[in-house]
Amino acid sequence: MSFKRRDVLKAAAAGALAAGLPLPLRAQGAGNLRFGLAMPLTGSQSAYGKDQVTGAQWAVEDINAKGGVQGRKLEMIVLDTQADPQVGINAVNRLISVEKVPVFITAWSAVVKAVAPIANREKVLELSVGASSPDVATLGDYVYTTFPLADVDVTAVARYAYQKLGKKTAAVLYINNDTGVDAAKVYREAFEKAGGKVTVYEAYDPKATDYSGMLLKLRASNAEMVHIHGLITDIPQVIAQMRQLGLKQRVSTYSAGYNPIIVKQLGAAAEGLIVTSLAPGANDRPQVKAYIERWRSKEGRVPNGLPYTQYLYDAPVMVAQMYDWLLKQKLAVNGENMRKALLGVKRFELPMTGVTEVDATHRVKKPVYLLTVEKGNFVPLATVS
Repeated sequence: MSFKRRDVLKAAAAGALAAGLPLPLRAQGAGNLRFGLAMPLTGSQSAYGKDQVTGAQWAVEDINAKGGVQGRKLEMIVLDTQADPQVGINAVNRLISVEKVPVFITAWSAVVKAVAPIANREKVLELSVGASSPDVATLGDYVYTTFPLADVDVTAVARYAYQKLGKKTAAVLYINNDTGVDAAKVYREAFEKAGGKVTVYEAYDPKATDYSGMLLKLRASNAEMVHIHGLITDIPQVIAQMRQLGLKQRVSTYSAGYNPIIVKQLGAAAEGLIVTSLAPGANDRPQVKAYIERWRSKEGRVPNGLPYTQYLYDAPVMVAQMYDWLLKQKLAVNGENMRKALLGVKRFELPMTGVTEVDATHRVKKPVYLLTVEKGNFVPLATVS
């Protein structure tokens, strides 16, 4: 693996000029064990996507530095999705038809859903690493998630609000797309099952910048807690406009909110924000501490969306373990056999997120770490098994 992060950005820029389809990034070499990575390198979600690609890149470099997989190098081909379903379809079609990968990694619920029919039709393994929609578990035989879905962490934060914070009423504000719609339902069901009542349940357009309409409904309600399920681009805007209107309810969101960008944008308005993380922190796992130090050393900062980058670091490690199983079984390298390898290994020992078990349900379960913002920093709040 020889390309650097700046090469990722150059390729993304070149791709924007080439009919919207970015050029692949890869280290050439006969006998390499290949996989695809389709992530947003440009567009509104690129702050996440580029850091996630960096995490995956480091993992490939580390694997190859230790001899690769049975002496063969792991080769990662990166294409830009812009977190857009159609661009994602173009990227995955290229990964399969041109690059001939037997397995690819992608994220963002709308993209994961859009490319699933291609994976199933072509019998190429799709690993969703970061999409949260519960529907991801039902997308077909060749689509698996390595990332816990919204019914894990959103359920945990909803129960925590009622059972531990004593909030009896809540408002749910969510982005009207695949990321928000399903997760909002999960929060409402979990909060009301715990004994609470959702008094405001409002969707907003992904392109909205003025949220005053739904926030006026929030002000007129008796909601004691507010859960926002959106993206990094809109979550801080909603919170900022809440505070401008004098709305002081405590706010929760999911793992997208665990991002220094939000604290930087909101300043004091971020105080008390509750976020989830589905990956252990520096105090929970020494490998994570070293990983964060690596970021600070190489990039001068912590990554945007730290837990997501941890999962993206672990994704090539999973692919390497699948390839190791496949080669030991003396099976041909193709999508059908990569799926067999995924289920054959089943229990993956991963450096950044710990043990991951994959089964016929197409989903995984992990502990949920709740954090809150205190004096401008994310600090641990609770761990929910």
